[in-house]
Amino acid sequence: MKHLFKTMLLLAGSQWCLHANTYAQKEITLDDILLKGSFKAASVPGFDVLNNGTSYVKQENGNISVFDMKSNKQLRTLFEKSTNTFEGKALDVDEFVFSADEQKMLLLTSSENIYRRSVLHYVYIFDLKTKSIQQLDADKVLHASFSPDGTKVAFVKANNLYYKDLSNSKTVAVTTNGAHNKIINGNCDWVYEEEFEFTQAYQWSPMGNFLAYYLFDESAVKEYVIPYYEGKEYPRNYSYKYPKAGEANSIVKIHTYTLANGQTATADIGTETDQYIPRIKWSNNEQELCIYRLNRLQNKLDLLLTNAGNGQTKVIYTESNPAYLEINDNLTFLNDNHSFVFNSERSGYNQLYKWDWAKQQLSPITSGINEVKDLLGVDLKGNKIYYTATDKAINNTFNVISLDGKQQKTLSKGIGSHDIMPCNGFKYFVDKYSTANSAPVFTLMDQSGKAVRVLEENKQLTQRMAEYQTSPVTFMGIPNGNGDTLNAYMIKPPNFDAGKKYPVLMYQYSGPGSQQVVNHNTLDHYWWHQMLAQKGYIIVVADGTGTGGRGEAFKKKTYLQLGKYESDDQIAVAKYLAQQSYVDAARIGIWGWSYGGFMSTTCLMKAPEVFKMAIAVAPVTNWRFYDNIYTERYMRQPQENAKGYDDNAPLSMAKNLKGKYLLVHGTADDNVHLQNATEMSNALVNANKDFDAFYYTNKNHGIYGGYTRYNLFKKLTAYIMENL
Repeated sequence: MKHLFKTMLLLAGSQWCLHANTYAQKEITLDDILLKGSFKAASVPGFDVLNNGTSYVKQENGNISVFDMKSNKQLRTLFEKSTNTFEGKALDVDEFVFSADEQKMLLLTSSENIYRRSVLHYVYIFDLKTKSIQQLDADKVLHASFSPDGTKVAFVKANNLYYKDLSNSKTVAVTTNGAHNKIINGNCDWVYEEEFEFTQAYQWSPMGNFLAYYLFDESAVKEYVIPYYEGKEYPRNYSYKYPKAGEANSIVKIHTYTLANGQTATADIGTETDQYIPRIKWSNNEQELCIYRLNRLQNKLDLLLTNAGNGQTKVIYTESNPAYLEINDNLTFLNDNHSFVFNSERSGYNQLYKWDWAKQQLSPITSGINEVKDLLGVDLKGNKIYYTATDKAINNTFNVISLDGKQQKTLSKGIGSHDIMPCNGFKYFVDKYSTANSAPVFTLMDQSGKAVRVLEENKQLTQRMAEYQTSPVTFMGIPNGNGDTLNAYMIKPPNFDAGKKYPVLMYQYSGPGSQQVVNHNTLDHYWWHQMLAQKGYIIVVADGTGTGGRGEAFKKKTYLQLGKYESDDQIAVAKYLAQQSYVDAARIGIWGWSYGGFMSTTCLMKAPEVFKMAIAVAPVTNWRFYDNIYTERYMRQPQENAKGYDDNAPLSMAKNLKGKYLLVHGTADDNVHLQNATEMSNALVNANKDFDAFYYTNKNHGIYGGYTRYNLFKKLTAYIMENL
């Protein structure tokens, strides 16, 4: 085992240095990272701003209280755990949600995840005036939400949609045909939840006269079975609908339910059933629902304006793309009821536009090569748009612009990352600012960009970073040999000596539109990488072709050939590093998780002369095994693109393995199935290749819980130190 280096370190950004003779470098350990939480950054949770825009609510020690925005002085307590009990029992509140008039709250308790975004809760309604508490339902439910007037609460239970009338405590069944693995109402199926990134599949209309909801008919979708090993004679088999590339999807319908008469209308979304409905969104008109209709190739999007009473629709916007379109929530209807603000890559870079469907007029709002990241909100009264945008790809800024695009101002200060949370009414914003070499600082700012007060400085983490002598993250550009300079960063050992040669461990994710090379804290697996740097490894992370922040052409070059250009770039980075005088060219390794595991496996087998070792955690090994929404967006169906699927699949490269390879997977991974690892293992055995593998019982894609993550990173650390 290598010795830790304990010599001089120049601390980034400081004017002094520590000498080994005076101070010993403090060793970063896995215990610090994963068990003690020594490097956990403080945040500002529960910053829920009230309608007045001058006070906010947060939960502390089980109590929910109101605080003044400017002074942070506590004004009053809304819910007190010890006294506001239900049937004599105190409630441990996980989340709380206000009604629009702030006279009631939903108290969500006993959270239980189903998948990544779907969470079951016992739900209680707390009346702030009377201090009374009633239970929404005797069972755990999904997606409880108040009607706009606060008189009703909708929820999903056992694949059916309901609402409870709080005036008489009666529960009304909006649907009754829900059935496990067959029909889902008001909640997403697995693949929509994972890939379109939402789970509540119903919405109240602006005044609460209608409920619009999805119906998923999963009957034709094939099932995947996950065995759970629970110490009994036979495992428990969990079966759910998972559509793989090229396979049948749920048939989706959109219904609108009229509360006044209990009638249901079916929206006319066309005769094609092999398509996607990735969003629904009410316009500002009570009777008009906007339905997003996306073809299966995901390269044509129609927006349908739907009459909630009879289901009749008309197309108000269409966009197509030679490759694919991406779906998000960056769409806001304007007060004129015939236009909206949205984002598009039609210029080659993601920018904001206004579309007036009455005039059939498209108006650019933002422009240039700095791409819009998040549309934070549209101030309809002030005709202003608040948004974040990239700055030289690795930084981002917080900005405001007039609706006509003529007046733009950058509100954020400091080069780095600004994660912005708008407060109710756009009077205030919370700016989480950090860099790769500094801890996050949370500041409350007003709409002019002026700092009101610092909410959290993270002094403790800053002190820890100094005590443990972290090595500075250095950003750099690395040529890929094809005319592109890739954004990258490097972490060197603390006592780096340019006259010596060091092993290199590369890390990447590489998925379409992703970014690992970003100037914020903390970077992915930052503290573990710092620990490895202390042990004498150079860490390098590079964003290759297909990643985000650099425009549509750079991102979509990987279309139909996932893995080809991304791995070419990582190999080019490794070859570039091998030419540096301080790198031991015979000791370059690479690792990654999920898409990153797919890439690390591909790189090791595609360039065995370059990489000595690779680690793949939960990798895809052939895109035929992954879900159809994600995979077909970038690859089309296997029937159309068999060569693209198979030529770039690690499974087809097993015979090339020469270096050391560690394959890790959770047996209960509902996202990237264990099938990927077992098929890879089988291919390697059939090719007579030696490799290492480890499987975590009953663990999902995140591989966590108890000591699981600690065990995993102990294993990864030992493997690197023994084989690199």
